[in-house]
Amino acid sequence: MRAAAALLCASVLLLAGCAVENNQTAPPESGAELSPGASDLTGTLTVFAAASLTEVSTHIAERLEEQNPSLDIVLVFGGSSALAQQLLAGAPADVFAAADETTMATAVEGGVASDPVPFARNLLALAVPAGNPGDVQGLGDLARPELIVALCASEVPCGRAADQLLFAQGVTPSVDTREQDVRSVLTKVELGEVDAGLVYATDILLAGSAVETVAIDGAESVTTTASIALVTGIKSETPVSDAAAAFIAFVTSAEGARILDDAGFIVVGG
Repeated sequence: MRAAAALLCASVLLLAGCAVENNQTAPPESGAELSPGASDLTGTLTVFAAASLTEVSTHIAERLEEQNPSLDIVLVFGGSSALAQQLLAGAPADVFAAADETTMATAVEGGVASDPVPFARNLLALAVPAGNPGDVQGLGDLARPELIVALCASEVPCGRAADQLLFAQGVTPSVDTREQDVRSVLTKVELGEVDAGLVYATDILLAGSAVETVAIDGAESVTTTASIALVTGIKSETPVSDAAAAFIAFVTSAEGARILDDAGFIVVGG
């Protein structure tokens, strides 16, 4: 009888132990990292993002869609100022990522964005076609009338930053074309249509061997700070969703910081 009782007790304890073990959540594998925004997100998320954020936004969108198969992310790229004006005119979106805080302030003051979060800074760089056919040696050469020079439009972040840097260094550029976003300037340099253009340092990294960089003394004195916010207000036809919050959380997470750093951005707070 004592043996039977002992066997019964052991069996009960074993079953209880199994029950406890089966109710526990298995821990993540060693070294594994839980990605931000990993959950059951659904629906269509529309993100308006500055042209300079094309690659990082695309990477983050792909990661979120991998984690959430029922989520579809639509990315709309362009000059930050043009995107802000579209939002103010009623264009539907859930998230707005602007290349500078001035543009974001316009959206916030217009009631179409709220609670912006700065997440990355960028520097200007002087780009020339491979081989530097115009023999551009520095920022001052942009004043040479024989060169074909491209800048961003003054109302967009890269143009504002370019104007500020040129003014600070006493250079009056001989500008031949003003483009609506930084990628348009970069494309003209890549194709050899211009002798020089002011773009972001992150854009030159993408161009590879088609573009060369000419050093700018004092380039660090002018930076642009990208920020991201939820699109809100009565002019937005798309309701703010959990997916929008998850996208912003991803951008500002450790994983998002790694993506930004790899792309050449200066991570805010990093």
